[in-house]
Amino acid sequence: MERVDLSPPTGETGRRADAYAAAPLLNCLFREVAEALPDTGGRRVHRLPDGRLLRVRAGRRPADPEVYSAGAWHPVGHPELVKLVAEELRRHTGLPGGDLPAEMIDSRDAVAALLAARARATAPEDPYLRSEQSLLTGHPYHPAPKARGGGPVASWLPYAPEAHARFPLALLGVREDQVAEEGDTTALDALGTAPPGYRLLPAHPWQLDLAGRDLAPAFADGRLLRLGTTASDTWPTAAVRTVYEPRRDLFLKFSLDVRITNDIRRLWRHDLRRLRRTDTAAGRAFAAMGPPAAWLSDRGYRTAAFAFEELAVLVRDGLRGHLLPGATPLLAAGLAEGFDGSPLAATTDPAGWWEAYLRQVVPPALAAFDDHGVVLEAHLQNTLVAVDASGTPVQALFRDAEGTKLLPDVSRAAGWERLVYCLVVNHLTEIAGALADHHPGLDPWPAARRELARHDLPEIPALLTAPTLPGKTNLLLRWTGADGADARYLPLPNPLARAADR
Repeated sequence: MERVDLSPPTGETGRRADAYAAAPLLNCLFREVAEALPDTGGRRVHRLPDGRLLRVRAGRRPADPEVYSAGAWHPVGHPELVKLVAEELRRHTGLPGGDLPAEMIDSRDAVAALLAARARATAPEDPYLRSEQSLLTGHPYHPAPKARGGGPVASWLPYAPEAHARFPLALLGVREDQVAEEGDTTALDALGTAPPGYRLLPAHPWQLDLAGRDLAPAFADGRLLRLGTTASDTWPTAAVRTVYEPRRDLFLKFSLDVRITNDIRRLWRHDLRRLRRTDTAAGRAFAAMGPPAAWLSDRGYRTAAFAFEELAVLVRDGLRGHLLPGATPLLAAGLAEGFDGSPLAATTDPAGWWEAYLRQVVPPALAAFDDHGVVLEAHLQNTLVAVDASGTPVQALFRDAEGTKLLPDVSRAAGWERLVYCLVVNHLTEIAGALADHHPGLDPWPAARRELARHDLPEIPALLTAPTLPGKTNLLLRWTGADGADARYLPLPNPLARAADR
């Protein structure tokens, strides 16, 4: 990784980038390491493991950090905050933390580049695409949610959803005897024309740049051909490596050899090999439930046998065959972050809007688990919520077979813990917080408690009365170098239990 410049950022863009980058890092620090003390005058105060006091402006996105030293509070800029967090974690874990401090700086610098690019860009008119491309903060409990692998800005900015990018895909021809595929990949053949003896394989241009040297022999001996680009642009979604082609109503998910949040975002061979089984189980579960809930199927994949993971592309259902007539899909993570035209902010009946939201999102996730043994990764980035003309939620659409688990591959207890984290902690907590921010005075948790209580799962009574919920420890996971799929949880106060008294 390139040498990190810890010099203080300057200018308005730098100050805004500091604020965007500091909020999720502070959330992680407070959730995983620090001890909360009584609030003082609208400021939240925490004691760090070494005894130092750190305070922030209260809110869902903590801001303006200050450390107490020599009898006074002193502002902490983002570089100093990274240094402070690194010092605390070295003491707390006894481990050096690897590249994570550099990733924290990279994440902040990426935000600065995105802010500058957005000032020159035009947001998409389509509210769905606008919601997918709205995530300047990103994961609110990750220490480096916008890191892009430490590469130069010019290498990734043209493909960044947060910069309102759109671009054509590269088209490759793979010699027929070198094609590896499974499932339904026929949609790929409509993207262009391959010469006789070859099959068409679209490629993400950023991934093609990253893998270029390794692919040179295949281009030289004719196993691979360059066939130009697609005639239409694609729009990168919040996942960065997944793009949407509106004209064909098609999602394509690519390998990307870059760490984004916890993982290198490659389509790993072992995940692709089990994809059909997982997707089939999820599809059957949603077929049994019937509308309006929907599953966006990962239909199949195609790749080159000699570059199985590097060139893999996954074909995912589009939206139109699943949406209710007149409904507009929106990314749940975009609703939590905010975007121009969000119905969450605009609604004049926040209580009614929230009850409608819960009615669409909660039942399918619980039914998939209890009736079909399918553990959806129902977090903010894998859930689309469709709204009617008034902005009221009328449908939920779920996606990503790669992150979905099946019982009994995981135990029921482990699957339930994962579902509670994804659905309640990651998803409902953030939507509830955003709704309360826009509509002060709303208490969202009694309605959430009522919705969950309607479902006759044996785990529900404990969920509604337990003092804590499982919170994922992304900071410690990355600091200790654990595998991104190796989720570790710590107890968080359960707002559902507290709502019993209200």
